[in-house]
Amino acid sequence: MRIAVLVKEVPDTSKRRELDLETGLIRRHDGADNVEMVLDESSQRAVEAALRIRESNSDQLDESITIDAISMAPEAALDSIRRALSMGADEAVLVHDKTLVGADLTTTAEVLAAALRKRKYDLIICGNESSDGASGALPAMIAEHLKLAVLSHLTSIQLAQSAPDGDLSISASRRTESAVQSLEVACPAVVSVSDAFPDPRFPNFKGIMAGKRKPITQFSLEDLSIDAEDFSHPKAIMTAVAPKPPRQPGSKVHDDGDAAAKILEYLERNKLI
Repeated sequence: MRIAVLVKEVPDTSKRRELDLETGLIRRHDGADNVEMVLDESSQRAVEAALRIRESNSDQLDESITIDAISMAPEAALDSIRRALSMGADEAVLVHDKTLVGADLTTTAEVLAAALRKRKYDLIICGNESSDGASGALPAMIAEHLKLAVLSHLTSIQLAQSAPDGDLSISASRRTESAVQSLEVACPAVVSVSDAFPDPRFPNFKGIMAGKRKPITQFSLEDLSIDAEDFSHPKAIMTAVAPKPPRQPGSKVHDDGDAAAKILEYLERNKLI
């Protein structure tokens, strides 16, 4: 069984992030700006999901479970991607090309789907949404390209193998505000895990050293037969970018015995109640 985990390098979420007003993109890999790049936490949760599947099913399957970490990023992202290898993934696949800088979701989904077609995967695991883009749409878009079913916002994932044909399926749960949904899908499939999924493990020293020796396959757009500048199908194009307006000061309520009435009036005036 082969599992693909889609991973992404992002600016450190614990620090302030800024847009480049000339390009409209988040500042990345600029030594002058001292931007620290890390493997997104949602990606690490996806890797954790794959590792848990392998650990809980290795003795039950007739074949071994291998895990590939796949990313579309500049070559400079290799250090961040190796964190997935240090956690326990077996191999990484990096798609990089200078024309992909600032790629929209349409292009990103097309490129990642093409990379996934290079190998036959039984399961594709994603984080629900990245901390820099936060669209939450990419897993479904990739599933559409690959003509696969998709389960999103999952809080748990289990692998099952039916007898006697040995077909694989995924059973999972999704938590909503009012219920916990039980879901099932036959493999191959695309799934995404939410922030409610268990925290990712921290790589130990042995894993870090092993991660430095694990293979990384690199693809260009030419390898995938994709033209990033082909606008024959719809793509989102940024036309302008402006700094976020300064935050306006809030209203102060002075309590002269009528504070409750003033607050109620404020809420009604702003249609908050």
